[in-house]
Amino acid sequence: MRTPLNLIWLVLAGFWLAVGYAIAGIICCVLIVTIPFGIAAFRIAGFTLWPFGRTMVDKPSAGAGAVLGNIIWVLVAGWWLALGHLTTGIALCLSIIGIPLGLANFKLIPISLLPLGKEIVPTDQPFAVR
Repeated sequence: MRTPLNLIWLVLAGFWLAVGYAIAGIICCVLIVTIPFGIAAFRIAGFTLWPFGRTMVDKPSAGAGAVLGNIIWVLVAGWWLALGHLTTGIALCLSIIGIPLGLANFKLIPISLLPLGKEIVPTDQPFAVR
């Protein structure tokens, strides 16, 4: 069931949301100081393209730098990316077939707000240490 959901997701929401993350990543990489934010944005863009079958978990090695970085991220880019997920999720939930996709959008809102200190893992291995 993952592949059909991912394909529908890609067409209806995933591509455009990933473009938003890619734009945020490019802007962050142009400014030298914010390159870690750009890397996080590109990582989430890949996750946004194909989200079913994968999840994000907390990195055990994340510390105070990730917390400070997340605060800056929310102020600079996180709020408008989360708003994109919210509006897309509401629009997808208007149809019965779009409800799982809308719920996936709502699942991505916390990740879009606080991306640092997270890692992407397969759903069947949510506690895998890499």
